[in-house]
Amino acid sequence: MSKSKQFSIGVDYGTNSVRAIIVDITDGSEIASAVYHYPSGDAGVIIDPKDPLLARQNPADYIDGFYHSVSQAVKKAKKAGGFKPELVAGIGIDTTGSTPIPVDRNGTPLALLKEFQNVPAAQAWLWKDHTSFAEAAKITEIAQQSDIKYLDKCGGRYSSEWYWSKILHCKKENPKVFRAAYTWVELADFVPAFLTGNTDPHSLVRGICAAGHKAIYHEQWGGLPNEKFFKALDPDLLPLRERFTRETKTSDQSAGGLCNSVAAKVGLLPGTPVAVGAFDCHMGAVGAGIKPGTLVKIIGTSTCDIMIHPLDQSLADIPGLCGIVPGSVMPGMYGLEAGQSAVGDIFNWFVKNLVPAKFTDRGVDVHVNIEREAAKLLPGESGLLALDWNNGNRTVLVDQLLTGQIVGMTLHTSAPEMYRALIEATAFGALTIIKRFEEYGVPVEEVINCGGIAEKSPLTMQIYADVCNKPMKISRSPQTCALGAAIFGAVAGGAFKTVQAAQKKMTGTKPTIYKPNKKAVPVYAKLYALYRELHDSFGIANHQQPLYHVMKELIVLRDAARRN
Repeated sequence: MSKSKQFSIGVDYGTNSVRAIIVDITDGSEIASAVYHYPSGDAGVIIDPKDPLLARQNPADYIDGFYHSVSQAVKKAKKAGGFKPELVAGIGIDTTGSTPIPVDRNGTPLALLKEFQNVPAAQAWLWKDHTSFAEAAKITEIAQQSDIKYLDKCGGRYSSEWYWSKILHCKKENPKVFRAAYTWVELADFVPAFLTGNTDPHSLVRGICAAGHKAIYHEQWGGLPNEKFFKALDPDLLPLRERFTRETKTSDQSAGGLCNSVAAKVGLLPGTPVAVGAFDCHMGAVGAGIKPGTLVKIIGTSTCDIMIHPLDQSLADIPGLCGIVPGSVMPGMYGLEAGQSAVGDIFNWFVKNLVPAKFTDRGVDVHVNIEREAAKLLPGESGLLALDWNNGNRTVLVDQLLTGQIVGMTLHTSAPEMYRALIEATAFGALTIIKRFEEYGVPVEEVINCGGIAEKSPLTMQIYADVCNKPMKISRSPQTCALGAAIFGAVAGGAFKTVQAAQKKMTGTKPTIYKPNKKAVPVYAKLYALYRELHDSFGIANHQQPLYHVMKELIVLRDAARRN
């Protein structure tokens, strides 16, 4: 392979689409990309009007998405010149998660079989599916009774977004699908398995990222929880435990080579190394240049907040996190995951359902119109305070039965005021996560943001800087998750010896930095104190906090802002 010119491919499986990018590994620059929007369901998500907690996806969309996005990107790269398939060092895959797929003995998704094509339970259970909240509570209860504290490494509570709760709920929702599933495979593991032609449940490669953060897998107890735990939970889960690969791998390792049939369809060489898969936010953190002390926020429909910590340094178990897993982000580092269950989804909900017609001018994005007006408001001027729980709380409360709220509305409250309050609420949620990290000895020295909102919403970034009282940096690449996948593809293919070496060449931040506004910081500090009172009162059982003063203090802050 030529040493003067090499490329890697990153394939990013998002909530609504899959994107493939081809990058020059000498500097991380994108030379070609292509997107495939999932055709099934509502913007790629199979929903049920009778159950707002249900969210599934068609596994066929994942396969077609790879073929379309990668083949189109390869064609574009060839036209641009300088690209040849033999110059591809490797391919990396990132996906949403936890998004487990029920498969048969051959590793074929049940939804691809005629018998189950139109059965929701046989589809991929998307990360945002929260139907298994009761099962998550049961797992938490059983784990708390266990001699081994299995949930200490994932925040102390199990989530309805995660692997075992979804599988257990499937037994209740559709016993036939549960019985037909030989095992369940995370999307992050299924795609590399499919690409390499190794979908056999007993030999396919499972990544430590998905296993560690969502399936209670940890080297401290030898992999998955013991048989006693699963018997107490449900004996019918024991066969699935036995069929779960004993060992996991980090994403700097190869899951195998691209198989002949897939290579032929996308215009690449058979045998091209495919890296072990991981979740989008973890690879996005690498693509943003994460290092110890750096918090990377991947802001999209939800957020995922990632930090790393050296394995040779002590680290406390941190309540409310989505996992503390060795090697899940980088080899040699603990991967720490937190996040918010909805951010962009909240803004989209508001725009879709509650924005007046005057903000919906043709040819202009509604978000742009309403944000322009919201930006004219001073901190506290709206008199509003919101909770960012429209899709539950991921961190630090880990409770998907919490709901959103806006306090302080009057007959004069406007749509821009409400929109700004929702942005502020997500910023307060972000600050709560930062404080939780720092309370347990993980300092947040810098914040790097990435994703569509970080790219397109200066107001959101400025509010985040003011609320968190920290500068907000933006990742240089607009496709940070896909870039992170490309980095792992390059490392797994041998183009770099370490992930850090690849990062030095391929990552960076933009020159624009959002710095805290000195006048806004103290106002937001007062608003945040009120937010925490609402947060704890509604989110923590038996928390007794009088709330009589909250509306009164919001009025005081509102009037002071308006006088200015």
